[in-house]
Amino acid sequence: MKMTDIILKKRHKEKLTKEEINFFVKGYVDGSIPDYQASALLMSIVFNGMDAEETSNLTMEMMNSGEVVDLSSIKGIKVDKHSTGGVGDKTSLVLGPMVSACGAKVAKMSGRGLGHTGGTLDKLESIPNMQIQINKEDFIKQVNEIGIAIIGQTADLVPADKKLYALRDVTGTVDCVPLIASSIMSKKLATGSDAICLDVKFGSGAFFEDAEDARVLAKAMVEIGKHMNRDTKALLTNMDQPLGKAIGNSLEVKEAIATLKGNGPSDLLELCLQAGSLMLVQAGVAKSKENAREKLIQTIKDGSALDKLASMIKAQHGDESYIYHPEKFNVAKNIIEIKSNKDGYIKRINALGLGEAAMKQGAGRATKEDLIDYDAGIIVERKCGDYINKGDVLAILHTNKDDYLTQVDEIRNAFIIGEEKGKIIPIVYDIVE
Repeated sequence: MKMTDIILKKRHKEKLTKEEINFFVKGYVDGSIPDYQASALLMSIVFNGMDAEETSNLTMEMMNSGEVVDLSSIKGIKVDKHSTGGVGDKTSLVLGPMVSACGAKVAKMSGRGLGHTGGTLDKLESIPNMQIQINKEDFIKQVNEIGIAIIGQTADLVPADKKLYALRDVTGTVDCVPLIASSIMSKKLATGSDAICLDVKFGSGAFFEDAEDARVLAKAMVEIGKHMNRDTKALLTNMDQPLGKAIGNSLEVKEAIATLKGNGPSDLLELCLQAGSLMLVQAGVAKSKENAREKLIQTIKDGSALDKLASMIKAQHGDESYIYHPEKFNVAKNIIEIKSNKDGYIKRINALGLGEAAMKQGAGRATKEDLIDYDAGIIVERKCGDYINKGDVLAILHTNKDDYLTQVDEIRNAFIIGEEKGKIIPIVYDIVE
């Protein structure tokens, strides 16, 4: 088998066999296929696509390129959730404990943030002494004993994706549904959960701005899950404004805690209730989404979800007192109110702009080597559809830096204000099953 023949075959819009995809993935990982040939095939895929079978085969080969986690020793159905990334997306910190408090097993491996998208691990590490790298045996033991663990992905998980994503990033081949779907699903499938709930975002702070483009990706990933005999469902969710109010690591943890106490933003809570309802049905813990929603709401009323978060933090050596006393978190040196310079309705909030402004103050990373400032971030005080007067506070910047004036203007300009109230898109736009 020759790599040039595989490139030409895809260039001529022909379907690749499982054996040809295996040859490509294995050869690229072991170094026998050079970058220039791999990038030629990737570009051919961008132009000519892959059908559902090809995409599933690519996902399977990528998944099997490294360690595949065996969670069979965890009792019950294991459920996992994955978000395609966004601004202020602290969903896992709320959703995981709620679902676990209802009796489902949540065995989650998460990633770090890069760019304007915050990572769950970075948020957890804002809690003193929190450990996110624990061995597989302790991970399984923890899920069996308390029902939830959120840890970092192992270095041996899906090496094909690490190499291919780095190549896609520098060859203009990131924006391609089969390649995105196989990248996400290879990692989710390799982590061993029985059921997967996908949060596929669209809008200014997401990978796809258009909801229908996000739907194409959601369908592709659900099909991959079905092909691999995993119960996979997806929500299409709105990221045309930040999720909740908080952007930044410790700020988002505090907002997650407030939500588990029943005092969180309505959009964050609604997303967790709808995603959690799917997950509880997938786990066999609830008979219907309506029944599941009632169970989830009860975990907030009786405090069991908050206790579950604290139990997870304690099991992973973090200081669980921060969960019950979030006032213990450090506060940034500079806290600046950013006010509106006009009257009107907030028609749109540029989530990407706010995410990048927070990143520049240390809440995210421009490169993998950048250090996170856990105190830095933005609190969004007004949301889409709100009417504001000139001088009203739009947002509050939290920063330990003194050179923040440029970001103040960027944050103010992220709020698009008009004379008429714009169309409000619900946080959950649709469900793909």
